[in-house]
Amino acid sequence: MADPVLIQTREGLYCPAGDFHIDPTRRVPRALITHGHSDHAAPGMGAYLATPQALPVLRHRLGRIQAEGLAYGATRRIGGVTVSFHPAGHVPGSAQIRVERAGEVWVVSGDYKLARDGLCEAFEPVPCHTFISECTFGLPIFRWQSEDQVLEDMAAWWRANADEGHASVILAYSFGKAQRLMAGLGQQGPICCHPVVDQVTAILRGQGYPLPATQRLEAGQSPPQGALIIAPPNAPATAWGLGLGPHRIATASGWMALAARRRGAGRAFVLSDHADWPGLNLAVRATGAEHVIATHGHTQAFAAHWAAQGLRAGELA
Repeated sequence: MADPVLIQTREGLYCPAGDFHIDPTRRVPRALITHGHSDHAAPGMGAYLATPQALPVLRHRLGRIQAEGLAYGATRRIGGVTVSFHPAGHVPGSAQIRVERAGEVWVVSGDYKLARDGLCEAFEPVPCHTFISECTFGLPIFRWQSEDQVLEDMAAWWRANADEGHASVILAYSFGKAQRLMAGLGQQGPICCHPVVDQVTAILRGQGYPLPATQRLEAGQSPPQGALIIAPPNAPATAWGLGLGPHRIATASGWMALAARRRGAGRAFVLSDHADWPGLNLAVRATGAEHVIATHGHTQAFAAHWAAQGLRAGELA
């Protein structure tokens, strides 16, 4: 049997034939990055390669870096392999990374979702022999409602709060989820952003992503009446939350499927930027892969599921 195209090292996933890492967690000379979340894009690499759409957020988060963009679908020869980036549907600019060596194709999914959200580039299945799939929500209990239904419920909650004289604070990740919410909810009232959310939103708006007008809400500043405020999950526990006045809090996350309420989180909306159990299964089947490797989540259960389906299956530590 030929050596694997990709192997796991202490620095992260490594391609010996190309001498590069994918989403490494320790410093390496050359890193290919699926997207700009901190658990996939770490500082200190010698050089970065990502999609052009991902680069502005990468530079914002990592500072001065040596980085280059490779357009979706374009190919690049690196050593003994050919690489390309393909839409993952997770956040703006996110990608799956295809690596081909002598006709053998491996795909690293990064994080992904199949549901279209009208903001980020839609997921595209990539045929391959080996698919390295995230499985953050890789258990049958995780099954999402339609995004339209969740956004409708969220908009009704916002309206009810405004009618009662309360601002509405939704806690969501500052890159991806926050912008997905503001784009999907529309402007039934003023939308305000925590400064961290506002910075990322301004970057994405400057790239041409369709985002509504928003207002930056500084620490101690009172929001407009009936406003929707989008902030990172830890924001209410900081000095920023002291000037909000009467408000109600909600959290938007796939993890809200595990509990109707979380302490201090108020209303729970189940909305994820990751694929649910049916989505993960659809994605694996769409690749036609005969070998599945699970990572980032419920790896043991996910690998066992695919082994039971007759595929070769394993997991990354």
